[in-house]
Amino acid sequence: MRYAILSDIHGNLEALTAVLADVDARGADQVICLGDIVGYGPSPNECCDLLRGRSCLAIAGNHDEAAVAEGAADGFNALAAQAILWTRTALTVENRAYLDGLPRELSFESFAVVHGAPESHFDYILGVRDAQAAFERVHKPVTFFGHTHVAEVFFQETAQAHGERRASPAGPQPTFHQRLVRGGRIQVSPRFRYLVNPGSVGQPRDGNPAAAFAYFDDETGVIELVRVTYDVDGVRARIADVHLPPQLGQRLSLGY
Repeated sequence: MRYAILSDIHGNLEALTAVLADVDARGADQVICLGDIVGYGPSPNECCDLLRGRSCLAIAGNHDEAAVAEGAADGFNALAAQAILWTRTALTVENRAYLDGLPRELSFESFAVVHGAPESHFDYILGVRDAQAAFERVHKPVTFFGHTHVAEVFFQETAQAHGERRASPAGPQPTFHQRLVRGGRIQVSPRFRYLVNPGSVGQPRDGNPAAAFAYFDDETGVIELVRVTYDVDGVRARIADVHLPPQLGQRLSLGY
């Protein structure tokens, strides 16, 4: 099957629409969302409605949970907290129920999806050390994660491959990291396990303002990270229309 892997939409309808247009043009058997459908952006209901209408398989992000559960936004910064308070008032009853019913992870035959880190669902994978800890909790050859809004891949030698190189391996398995902020292609190899972040659809933070997502063909083992431009000015105008903090629109132009 061919999967479209989306993450961190954050209520950005313009970005989501552009991504889904690319998905329709290329074709995908299933759309999967790694969470944070809402938060920050001005279109929480429209984004939920689009994903629901496509029978998207989605998991909950921390902003999704914060939008429907009192106290779940504790610890958010001021901008995130203000946006969540607005989102709570904007959500329809149907979309509140939709977000409230999302699981925290999903597992497939050859891959798994989480929002932050395996088992520690809302922890961040920010570098190789975090990835090494996360690899200790993975159960599939490939795990897709989001949360950091950065398009990148961590890959670690399997114990078998490591043992072939060293008769007595000690310490963590060799772990490698590559950012893919302009997109890129990963060929899954049985010698490695992978943690893949497709980047953010609606609020990239890797210096590239284009919407980010991924395709995964589980038959060929090819993962393609893609960037798509969208109407940033349009979403900035609607952020202003609903009186969300202007900084939330300004950062979209910078990709941060």
